[in-house]
Amino acid sequence: RAIHTAILQHHGYRVLAVDNGAAGVECARRERPDVILMDVSVPGMDGISATKCLKEDPETGRIPVVIVTAHPYGSVGRRARDAGCDGWLNKPLDPRRLLQEVERRVGASAAN
Repeated sequence: RAIHTAILQHHGYRVLAVDNGAAGVECARRERPDVILMDVSVPGMDGISATKCLKEDPETGRIPVVIVTAHPYGSVGRRARDAGCDGWLNKPLDPRRLLQEVERRVGASAAN
């Protein structure tokens, strides 16, 4: 998370980072980010459950959620898709791929 945050901030994006699924849901409800990068394996509420919570809420349901995980796509991908995730990125993640996905979802930052 720290590396992804640093990369995005370096390219002019404002990043809000939390360390668990429940905090992610609360942060998204409060801040209404343009995109959410969600890990599957986070403490407490996992990333798939958090995604489902966000997608079921009319206030956050339109925010794109991109899963970023080291898990193989397989059954985890099916669960993520069923929860409403909008994209999938595998770790280890090339920084250029991360930037491409964020730019595709929200456009280039003002700094770029």
